[in-house]
Amino acid sequence: MYERSNSVVMANFWVAFAAFFVAMLLGLYQVVNRSGLFPEFESHELYFASVSTHGVLMGFVLTVFFIMGFGYYTATSALRRPLWSKSLAWVAFGISLAGTLMAAVPLLSGQASVLYTFYPPMKAHPAFYIGATLLVIGSWLWCLEMIVSTVRWKREHPGQVVPLAMYGTTANAIMWLWTSAGVAIEMIFQLIPWSLGLKATVDPGLARTLFSWTLHAIVYFWLFPAYIAMYSILPKAAGGRLFSDELGRIAFIMLMVISVPIGFHHLYMDPQQAAGFKFLHMLGTFAVAVPTLLTGFTILASLEGAGRLRGGKGLFGWLWALDWKEPMVVAGMMALFMLIAGGFGGMVNASYQMNSLVHNTQWVTGHFHLIFGGTTVIMYLAVAYYLWPKLTGRRLLSRGMASLQLWLWTLGMLVLTMPWHVLGLLGQPRRVSSTPYDSPLVEQWAPHELAMIVGGAILVFSALLFVANLVLSHLTSRVERTNGDDWAVAIRPPLTVPRSLNGYALWNGILAVWMVVAYGYPIMQFMVLDTHGSLPWGY
Repeated sequence: MYERSNSVVMANFWVAFAAFFVAMLLGLYQVVNRSGLFPEFESHELYFASVSTHGVLMGFVLTVFFIMGFGYYTATSALRRPLWSKSLAWVAFGISLAGTLMAAVPLLSGQASVLYTFYPPMKAHPAFYIGATLLVIGSWLWCLEMIVSTVRWKREHPGQVVPLAMYGTTANAIMWLWTSAGVAIEMIFQLIPWSLGLKATVDPGLARTLFSWTLHAIVYFWLFPAYIAMYSILPKAAGGRLFSDELGRIAFIMLMVISVPIGFHHLYMDPQQAAGFKFLHMLGTFAVAVPTLLTGFTILASLEGAGRLRGGKGLFGWLWALDWKEPMVVAGMMALFMLIAGGFGGMVNASYQMNSLVHNTQWVTGHFHLIFGGTTVIMYLAVAYYLWPKLTGRRLLSRGMASLQLWLWTLGMLVLTMPWHVLGLLGQPRRVSSTPYDSPLVEQWAPHELAMIVGGAILVFSALLFVANLVLSHLTSRVERTNGDDWAVAIRPPLTVPRSLNGYALWNGILAVWMVVAYGYPIMQFMVLDTHGSLPWGY
C-alpha cells in the first residue's frame, strides 16, 4: 500500500483556496469602483492596489499552490508509489508560502501596485519582487519532485506506459521550468537590483520581452491541470471511459512544446521587436489552438460514450442522459463551453490586425477571465470536490450545493465577461481605475457596467458556497478511503505507445531549438544595441 501524502496536498490546497476567496472579494470591489455608479467607493490608490493583489493571488498563488497539491496527489495515486521526497515537498510549500507572505505586505500596503504584469518603469517595493521570486523557486522544487518521480517509476517499470495523468503532470512541470525562466531572469537581473537601488535604471523593452517569455505560456501552466482532470477524471465521473489515451498524450506534448515561444502577440505594438519575429510568434499562437481542439473532440467523445451507456439515444440524447447532478460533469461541460467562447477571443487576439484594435481595451480583460476564471478555475473547483472525500476521509457536505455552485460560477462568469467584450468593442480602455469621460459613446457603456457588477456579485456568492461546502465537509460522517480507483481508463488502454509519447527528451530538444529561434536575437539585441534611447544592458 502506498502513501498518498495527503497532508502536504491539503496544505497546498488550503493556501490556494484561501487566496482564491480573498481575490474574489477584491474583484467585486474592482468592478464596483470601475463602474462609476458608486462614487463613494472610488479610490484610484485602493483600486490599483486591489487589482495588483487580485491578479497575483489568482494568477500566481491560487494556481501554483493548487497545481503543486494536485501534482502530489497525482504522483502518489497514478504511480501508486510514495513521493520521491516528501520532505522536499514540504520545503517547496514553505518557500512558496514565505514568498507569498513576503509579497503580500507591499501589495496590501499599496507599495506594489504594479498590476499582474509588473512592467517597469512602474516600480514596486523589493519585498514584492523577492517574494514573487521565492514563490517561483518553490514551484521549481515541485517540478523536480514530479520529474524525478516519473523517472524513478519508469526505471522500476521498464517498457510500461506512464499513466496519462502523470504524463501530463510531468509535461506541465517541464514546461513550467522553461516558461518561468523568463520572469526569473527579469526578476534576478533587472527588477530586484533596480528596486534595491543597485541599478540606476532598467530597459523596459528588455523587461517586457523577458516577461512575454512567461506571460502567455503561463496560461497553459494554469490550464494543464484542467485538461488533466478532463482526460483522467471526467470520463470516469460521467460513468464512461476515455475515448483515446494517445490523443491525450499528443495534446499534452503539443501544449508543452508550442505554448512557450509565442509571447510576442503581447508585444505587437512594442517597437523593440521586428515584425518578422512577431509574425513567427503569431503562427505559434494560432498553432496552440490545435491541442485545444484535440481536447475538445476527445472529451466530448468520451462524454458521448458515457451518455449512451446511460441510455442516451439519437443525435443528442446522450447529452441529456449525462448525470447533471455530478459536479465534475457540470464543471467539465461548462469548462468546454467557456473554452470555446474564450478560444474565439484568443484567435482575435492572435491576429495582428484585430489585436491592434482590441489589445488595450476591456475585450482582453473579458477574454482572459473567460479562459482563466471560466475554463481553468471551474475545473479546479470540481477537482477539489472530487478529491476532498479522498483526502479527508469524510463525505462532501452536499453534492447538490456543489453542482449549484458550479452553475452559478458559469452564470456569473458569463454575466461578467460578455459585457467586457462588448465594452472593448465600444472602446473602453483597460488598466484604468475609472472612465470619467463625457461623450455619447460613453453613455452606451452604462448598462454593461451594471451587468458586470451583477456578474461579480454572483461569482462572490458562488465562491462563498464553494468555501462553505469544503469547510463544513470536515464535520460530516467518515467514508471509506480507496486507493488506485481515481483515474479514467481508455476504451482501449494502451499496452505500448511510441517512445516519444512516453518520454520528453525529443520534445525538450525541439523546444530548446525553437526557443533559440524565437527569443535568441530578440533578447541578445539588448546587450549590444542602443534601443530607443536605452544604453546596452549592463551600462
